[in-house]
Amino acid sequence: MDLMEITEKRRMRREDAANLLHQLADSLSRQNALDMVQNGKKIHIKVPDEVTYELEVEIESDESSIEIEISW
Repeated sequence: MDLMEITEKRRMRREDAANLLHQLADSLSRQNALDMVQNGKKIHIKVPDEVTYELEVEIESDESSIEIEISW
């Protein structure tokens, strides 16, 4: 299968970002899959029962970030 990469970056309120993470977590726990719409196309991503989780936290004086990666 060819590589498909979707990157999205947007500014939002902290509460909205938390809601987005809740939706992602709910989808993974209930359906073992993620459904997304990108450029008018529906994408269905199957996720196995076991995954690798990676968390990266960067704290700097002017900007901080949290990156969460789930792979299989």
